Amino acid sequence: MKELSSRYNPKETEGRIYKLWEKSGAFTPQIKEGVKPFVIVIPPPNVTGSLHMGHALNNTIQDILIRRSRMKAVPTLWIPGTDHAGIATQNVVEKQLAKENKNRHDLGRKDFEKRVWQWVDEYGNIIIDQLKKMGCSCDWSRQRFTMDEDYSEAVKAAFKHYYDKGWIYQGERVINWCVRCQTALSDIELEHKEVEGKLWFIRYPISHPELREGSPVNAGLANKLPDSSPSAQNDEFIVVATTRPETMLGDTAVAVNPKDERYKDLVGKTAILPLLNREIPIIADEAIDPKFGTGALKVTPAHDINDFEIGERHQLEKIKVIDETGKITLRKCDYFGQKVLVARENILNDLKAENLIEKEEDYLHEVPHCYRCGRQVEQLISKQWFVKMSELIKPAIEAVKKDEIKITPTRWKKVYLDWMENIRDWCISRQIWWGHRLPVFVKKQENLKSQNSNLKINEDYYIGDNPPEGFRQVDDVLDTWFSSALWPFATLGWPKCHPECSEGSATNVASQTKLRDSSPVAQNDKSCDLDYFYPTTILSTARDINMLWVVRMIFSGYEFMGQKPFDKVYVHPTVFNVEGKRMSKSLGTGVDPLELINKYGADAVRFGLTYINTGTQDIKFDENAILAGKKFANKVWNISRFVLKQTGNSKQVIASTFDSLSVNSAKQSQDRHDAKASRDDIPNPKSQIDKTILEKTAAIIKSTEENLDEFRFGQAGHDLYDFVWHDLADQYLEAAKIQMENLEYRLRTTEILLYVLVTSLKLLHPTMPFITEEIWQELARQKLVDKPILMTAKWPSQNDQLT
Repeated sequence: MKELSSRYNPKETEGRIYKLWEKSGAFTPQIKEGVKPFVIVIPPPNVTGSLHMGHALNNTIQDILIRRSRMKAVPTLWIPGTDHAGIATQNVVEKQLAKENKNRHDLGRKDFEKRVWQWVDEYGNIIIDQLKKMGCSCDWSRQRFTMDEDYSEAVKAAFKHYYDKGWIYQGERVINWCVRCQTALSDIELEHKEVEGKLWFIRYPISHPELREGSPVNAGLANKLPDSSPSAQNDEFIVVATTRPETMLGDTAVAVNPKDERYKDLVGKTAILPLLNREIPIIADEAIDPKFGTGALKVTPAHDINDFEIGERHQLEKIKVIDETGKITLRKCDYFGQKVLVARENILNDLKAENLIEKEEDYLHEVPHCYRCGRQVEQLISKQWFVKMSELIKPAIEAVKKDEIKITPTRWKKVYLDWMENIRDWCISRQIWWGHRLPVFVKKQENLKSQNSNLKINEDYYIGDNPPEGFRQVDDVLDTWFSSALWPFATLGWPKCHPECSEGSATNVASQTKLRDSSPVAQNDKSCDLDYFYPTTILSTARDINMLWVVRMIFSGYEFMGQKPFDKVYVHPTVFNVEGKRMSKSLGTGVDPLELINKYGADAVRFGLTYINTGTQDIKFDENAILAGKKFANKVWNISRFVLKQTGNSKQVIASTFDSLSVNSAKQSQDRHDAKASRDDIPNPKSQIDKTILEKTAAIIKSTEENLDEFRFGQAGHDLYDFVWHDLADQYLEAAKIQMENLEYRLRTTEILLYVLVTSLKLLHPTMPFITEEIWQELARQKLVDKPILMTAKWPSQNDQLT
């Protein structure tokens, strides 16, 4: 009789088991009419990416939910895919070109795009292969890429839809700009780093018109005081605090809170901008925090997003003094052409010479950096394409307020709503070459008229495909998150599946609902994916992209599909290193999950990460958790070896156990034991210890179900660990050894051992799929279970009846 080997070897097992699953076809769901499916869309990793601990945790969570649902015989779909990651991918290819002493401009746009596609074809599936090593049971036949042809059509359809509604516009607003990458950035493309800086308190002299020969005609214009120092003319100042004195060159006001008693007599007066001697108004605005600095804010509408909004409210002039290369552009000053940090130093020296620095303080603050190159970003006014958010976000706010979409943990609901209620218009244009090029064409000549009356031309722009003669496509590409916002339904065939859903979708909800409720034309016809699998069930995501990507998917779902994209959002913890620092390979604080898999096995990594996911906001990763996972895997293996040794081939066990009984009795017992292998009934206990282990088995089934329903993954892991290691191994197995010495108890004890083992394997399978499947294969070989693979075996039920 073949037995399990003395030790479990993940390296010899995992690849073979994964091929078994793929060959089985179980990753691909079968559509069942009238049965609501369970669907998860994977947060698409960057095509440039490699597996990190955040990926490992999130994909383990998703696979646990997916595998449990599949075992419940629910049509279960996990949609995989990757994001084209515009800036990141372009940077990778540009670095390759730099090694050849070339840049993208040497190639030209068309050839550069070809070069990027070559890179994607060669390296783009690395992270997909790594997810397979983790054991992720995605439906790879439905793998998507945000630059696929069908997906690109969805992106263009969404853009045109927004434009036709008047929600896309081109305008000048303050945006985040990366000097290194030479492109606008969205909030989600920023990494906020704590920086030790300075807070400078600068004196702005109060203007005294009586000291001048003439008053300024307009406080926003560059009227000059005499060349003598402003401080020599009066001793009244309003002091502002700033971390960026170089932007004062573009100041057009000083603002205070209207409730701030300290400054009520100054509101309406003017201050003199130091160094430039330009008069600027002192205004009152409720956005000013009286507790920050002195309570007086220098307002630079062209170089700060909040200042821009203050400027809009008070109709302030917007003076751009820093350009896209990070240099001072104001010609009528001594700092023209200087880099920002050089200009800052010179400005501070000049202010000190004028006795206009009251004091400076050390100041620790968060500064936005480009998430790709790590450079500090500039906020500057720029002509870009935007999406109006005021109307678009309303359904997304109501859905979460009313718990139509439930966010877990609940603390993130408030964060979501706070962010949504203060949302700004979305900058969607990027000044790079890799990505979805805006479907916007501009006239090459003035007053060119189309010969085709069906073409939609709005003044200088044509939106869509097949532009009329005389139009050229703009160079900008769309923000990567514009395309990923469509992920839950574009991956399922929108708009190709039902083009009518893209025509004013939000106003056509009834017809769309009818489409979705209609039965598929043919079983497993992927052209019907949108009908059957939308909306999805759960989204699991990290908190750092929760408010930005999740928000975009929610308002996109309501706008284009007429309903929510998913029922629930689970925000998993962030994995930090053991010292509580953010993991980063470049900083040497990262941990490579693939190295851990190679050392301990995928199951150990999955179980270890699950075990420490106890509901806290952050996880301090400790490799000891993975080591504990490996030891637990070995324990499960040894328990299984013991049970199989007792059970063996079922006929041999029955014969050896009942050789002292009559042939008829033995045959009846054999028939009963064979029937047991094909059902999940609970054996009757023969002793108190039997009854106890069966009661505890029922309890662990119940608690595992409840814990996973509530996303208490760590608690589920702790409970299963305690049950298998202590209740089963330490207590029942030891008692069973004694019990099986009694022929009267031997068969029933063996049956209970087998039942508890099978139940344990099922409950552990979503978290530890490889080792449980390997053990199951031996059970199947010995005909002790009726399903050929554990992945599709029946999930344990609390409603199973005693025999």
